[in-house]
Amino acid sequence: MAEKQAIHGHEAVETETDPAACDGGGRLGHPRVFLALGDAGEAVCPYCSRHFIRTPGSGRKGH
Repeated sequence: MAEKQAIHGHEAVETETDPAACDGGGRLGHPRVFLALGDAGEAVCPYCSRHFIRTPGSGRKGH
């Protein structure tokens, strides 16, 4: 399960999935986008600035 925290005032989500999917959450979200975490293990959603971080020890998973 993803853990949420805050980075620079924006929601941050730890994820084991790469690419991470973001739809903004809630009723008034945004179009679903898929964000590659890459070698750095993190990505920022261009719509809502939600920050996705690869869960430590999870490795690179997904497609």
